[in-house]
Amino acid sequence: MAEETKYRVLARKYRPQGFKDLIGQDALVRTISNAIAQNKLAQAYILTGIRGIGKTSSARIIARAFNCIGPDGKGGMTPNPCGVCKHCKDIANDCHVDVIEMDAASNTGVDNIREIIEGARYNPLSARYKIYIIDEVHMLSKSAFNALLKILEEPPEKVKFIFATTEIRKVPVTILSRCQRFDLKRIDTAVLAAYFKEIAQKENVTFEDTALALIAKAADGSVRDGLSLLDQAIAHGNGHVGEEQVRQMIGLADKGSLFELYELLMKGDMPATLKAVQKQYDLGTDPLTLTTDLMDLTHWLTQIKITPDVLNDDILSEQEKTEGKKLADNLSISTLSRTWQMLLKGFSEVKFSESPIKALEMLLVRIVYASDLPSPVELIQQIRNGSIEVIPMAQKKTEKLTVQTAEPIARPVVDNVPKKTVQTSQEPTDKTTLNTLQDIVSFARKKGQMLFAFNLSTFVHPLEVSYGKLHFSAPAEAPKTLCQELRKFLSEATGIEWDIALSEQTGGLSLKEQANEKKEHIKEKLSETPLVSAVLKTFPNSQIDGFKMLEKTSDDEKDLMGEPVYETNE
Repeated sequence: MAEETKYRVLARKYRPQGFKDLIGQDALVRTISNAIAQNKLAQAYILTGIRGIGKTSSARIIARAFNCIGPDGKGGMTPNPCGVCKHCKDIANDCHVDVIEMDAASNTGVDNIREIIEGARYNPLSARYKIYIIDEVHMLSKSAFNALLKILEEPPEKVKFIFATTEIRKVPVTILSRCQRFDLKRIDTAVLAAYFKEIAQKENVTFEDTALALIAKAADGSVRDGLSLLDQAIAHGNGHVGEEQVRQMIGLADKGSLFELYELLMKGDMPATLKAVQKQYDLGTDPLTLTTDLMDLTHWLTQIKITPDVLNDDILSEQEKTEGKKLADNLSISTLSRTWQMLLKGFSEVKFSESPIKALEMLLVRIVYASDLPSPVELIQQIRNGSIEVIPMAQKKTEKLTVQTAEPIARPVVDNVPKKTVQTSQEPTDKTTLNTLQDIVSFARKKGQMLFAFNLSTFVHPLEVSYGKLHFSAPAEAPKTLCQELRKFLSEATGIEWDIALSEQTGGLSLKEQANEKKEHIKEKLSETPLVSAVLKTFPNSQIDGFKMLEKTSDDEKDLMGEPVYETNE
């Protein structure tokens, strides 16, 4: 029975063996090639970039370039390693005695670095340079980094260091300053798609260009991730890589369905939107992936609004170009920006929710609810040019709001106080002006009795108030000593004995309650004005929470109202 051929995954089978095989890393290739040509090599290199971008592969290529001796064994350093000499083969097979690879994720301690330092003291056994490749170098401990510093600053002549990391910010600056740094770029989607096409042809696989484009997009700039997906797609399709099959495999929404969902979203059709989402979910689309697709589509439509040339990209299908232009023409930048912000905020909700599909549906409900609302700028413009109809209040004329500055606050009359009106006056200038509850409160505040004044404003419900007399009722939560404190304070202030009585009858409104009624009255008046009425009509379920002070009022009014005071002129 013939021995079965061992299968090698595409990521290993097509691992770059020389600089010519690296894609999208021109800066690295040019710099190393020139350094070799001029014989000006750095003592240490650090390669950084996302996973699967080619950091370790590049490090091995650099090691081969430094140690290659050519097919005849007489060659020197070269940017194009021959791949057939002993050094090239051994480095490719990870068995070269002078090229040592170490994973810092599992060798983080200072003892591991000491072994490197000890070994670096000796010249290479057979190669031109002894090379240490340390992957994920940011995982080293602080003491390990400190031990590495000295040898990096003054390395032996025949020793080179190559570091690789995905977290360059975690590497101490003292290490970075001793290395030549290369930032490996994400591979462009179009470049990745073309690369996957070459590999598919070499593997005798039938494919659809749109399917390879989807794989390239899902790879997010990582060659290894893309090759792993291509490998999976080939197995999934039994030798054929089709668009629909790739969408199902990755969990992507169909482009046509995605455009349809987005259009329903922007129209504000909630039932149809939820139905479309459920359909995608039933087909196996991941809610988080669908959220990402909606974000990508929002970003792309914004690009079309700003730079229409993006529609000329050859990687786009005719459907994408047509539907994209149609949506972009019907949406404003402000609407797209608002949708992006809501999707961005909702992304984490979907990601960390115990029920991602429910979180996605609630996110879309918020977007649908806000889809037909104008932006603040648009609203103001519509009000100014009269395009928003202002509905006047029935049987009432438009009233003018003016800021109260000189006259006291108009207090409502307390029904059960016969012929007595609780009203506001200025702070008393002498003891004979204590004729109202407000006078007494103002006088207490003037004397620095703030807590006492607060209790009077909050808990005293007046029955009879005049100079020398105060009959009132109080709720159960009022201080028990309120009556005695009142009698003592007023008697000492006026020099006469006051008639203070706490009654079981129901008194009038407290000053605090009167102030609250006044605020509600003002809010009602504000809602009847043309501008505010139009705003309330435009934004459903909105209400007036408060109003800001335009002119300074008295301390009494600020304490009671908690808000600025306005007067309406009938």
